[in-house]
Amino acid sequence: MANIYYEKDVDRSQLLNRKVAILGYGSQGHAHALNLKESGIDVRVGLRDGSASVSKAQAAGLKVTTIAEACAEADLVMMLMPDTEMAAIYESTVAPNLSSGDALFFAHGFNIRFGLIEPAAELDVCMVAPKGPGHLVRRTYSEGGGVPCLAAVEQNASGTALELALAYADAIGGARAGVIETTFTEETETDLFGEQAVLCGGTTRLVQAGFETLIEAGYQPEVAYFECLHELKLIVDLMYEEGIAGMRYSVSDTAEWGDLSCGPKVIDDRVKDTMKQLLNDIQDGSFAANWVAESRAGRTKFHALEQKGHDHPIEIVGKKLRAMMPWISAGKQSVAETSGGQGIA
Repeated sequence: MANIYYEKDVDRSQLLNRKVAILGYGSQGHAHALNLKESGIDVRVGLRDGSASVSKAQAAGLKVTTIAEACAEADLVMMLMPDTEMAAIYESTVAPNLSSGDALFFAHGFNIRFGLIEPAAELDVCMVAPKGPGHLVRRTYSEGGGVPCLAAVEQNASGTALELALAYADAIGGARAGVIETTFTEETETDLFGEQAVLCGGTTRLVQAGFETLIEAGYQPEVAYFECLHELKLIVDLMYEEGIAGMRYSVSDTAEWGDLSCGPKVIDDRVKDTMKQLLNDIQDGSFAANWVAESRAGRTKFHALEQKGHDHPIEIVGKKLRAMMPWISAGKQSVAETSGGQGIA
């Protein structure tokens, strides 16, 4: 069983005498920086010259400097820029401004797991990974709660790296919900697999394939949208709150019978074999190498696939239908309006 830590298990003093630099003001960056500030931590945000996020961070009352200045001032640096940009920024700007005894933090283990960043031995190297998007990390903290976090230690130069990681997780609200101890390898491989096979890749393609099947059979695209995408939230919310068994208890007997008898026909052993291959590609580094190469080459394939998704008929129909349901977004602010996106631009 995993080690799970809560507020009572954390020594916040491990962080109170630290100067923290948050590199990036995207989805996670804005949440970490603001939560840390409100927890009484000495925090600054490091951004590139000319970054569009400078004004947003300053408007939120945060100290903003260049990346180099932030790293030179701080003794704990949290890397919250895109995975494919992180290594180059680390080598050129971060590493030269770190000193023995400093701590290098990540919210995802990608660059450490695949050897893209090799920190000096005299640094603590830790991970604190909230299991939710940045806007949720921020909102739940503001409401007095928190999002569960994963915490890991790759290098323990100080001998107290785990204690420091737990204090950081606590300061962004994670210990209110629970902090699960893991490793960089476990977090990275399971996170990538979940994104590819289930949460993003698997779900989006399942929805698109269902939509395509219905409209190809002559059904109205508006009706197909409701059945294959809109109502998905209802089912996911039930699973989120009560598990799969709870969801099955809540739906009709007809829906449950369709689930139990037909689900294995859609997600059969061939699909699971494909999932195993995806996991293998993650474990042996193939996926990471291909993604880094694609990014360095200008992301031509990435952008083509992204555009293909934007152009799918379900997006056109969905935009029209969501306009008929203003309550979906009522009172909500988009992530783009609260932060600089995913990176440090």
